[in-house]
Amino acid sequence: MPRRSGPRALMAFAAATALAAGLSGAAQSAPRVTDETVRVGYRGHVFTVPASWQVVDLERNPDACVRFDRHAVYLGTPGARQNCPARVRGRTEALLIQPAAAESSVTAAGSPHAVTGSVTENPTAGTYRITAGSVSVTAAYGDDRRRIQDVLRSAGLPVAAQTAETPAAAPLPADATSFRGEGFDACTAPSRSTMDAWGEASDYGAIGIYIGGINRACAQPNLTAQWVRTQYANGWRFIPLYVGRQPSTDGGSCQGGCAVITDPVPQGHAAADDAARQAAALGLAKGTVIYDDLEHYALGDIVTDQVLAYLSAWTERLHKLGYRSGAYGGASSLMSDLVDARDDITLPDVIHFARWNYESTTWDPMVPADMWDKHQRIHQYIGDTTETHGGVKIAIDRDRLNVD
Repeated sequence: MPRRSGPRALMAFAAATALAAGLSGAAQSAPRVTDETVRVGYRGHVFTVPASWQVVDLERNPDACVRFDRHAVYLGTPGARQNCPARVRGRTEALLIQPAAAESSVTAAGSPHAVTGSVTENPTAGTYRITAGSVSVTAAYGDDRRRIQDVLRSAGLPVAAQTAETPAAAPLPADATSFRGEGFDACTAPSRSTMDAWGEASDYGAIGIYIGGINRACAQPNLTAQWVRTQYANGWRFIPLYVGRQPSTDGGSCQGGCAVITDPVPQGHAAADDAARQAAALGLAKGTVIYDDLEHYALGDIVTDQVLAYLSAWTERLHKLGYRSGAYGGASSLMSDLVDARDDITLPDVIHFARWNYESTTWDPMVPADMWDKHQRIHQYIGDTTETHGGVKIAIDRDRLNVD
């Protein structure tokens, strides 16, 4: 993992970056550095951020995992083989600042940078995307949207944004999420070369991909419609996972804290709407399955009611949008609640349950044999493991699929 730096080191790094990029004029117009803040310069923009935030130079650390569950500023293009843990969930304020694909600009009233360009926000996923001049910025936020807005303004970037538009890609066949056999999921979609190596050397035929959600912690530089189409053509099938709001702030893999369910029905509808847009943008057509990722939680009347209302709303909205509903969760938490409520809610079409018992089967004592019995199950039976195939190592969770 990237090393942490203290405030003094951060200020030195920021100053060196600014000088290297020839930013002395821009730096002078940025807010004053205090004991609590530092200035980070990159390709013509200077961002004032809290001194406690980690700064990661991706050119010097190409394998660093770009993740939004911790306060950080990532500078540069994420590497093709990020060294990410298998299980990371959560969302807080963080920035990925990388070179823009083409020169563009953004106009902000009163800004030292009088330029024009594009600014979009996805409030459901807590994400700004800005292309300005020579930089492209992905700005994530959890509970403190105002803080990330202040950081963006400090660099002369506006925060008055349009709702993010995600145009649909050419749809793949509906069997893109159908598979029987071994699969795995990783926090960030692997590079094409990694997928080729694993496709030739492993017994895997399906991969979990994290398509969106406010608690999706890992950046996804490889996950594009072309990547999905290429992997489909190469024989891979998919487990599309949407990491929406969670039952609790610290459950399951929410090590850095997760955004939680507070208003289950509207939030379940909003998550389904956003998940369907993200799926369509990747070419995952209507009729395919999208899985809402609900991490393990402690059973209780209040949390159970929240989870079931949220998931029922998610399922009903996905059905209206033409998609099938999936749900990922612990065998002893979510699956237990779903089985108990089988006559009271709209159940997901497919379940993806976690029980790390090292048994490659989709049978589980918690799930009755007459439920989800028509090729409607995935079992995550090994978690937080590392495997090497074709000379390439990845941290993964391992799954057994039986999904048509």
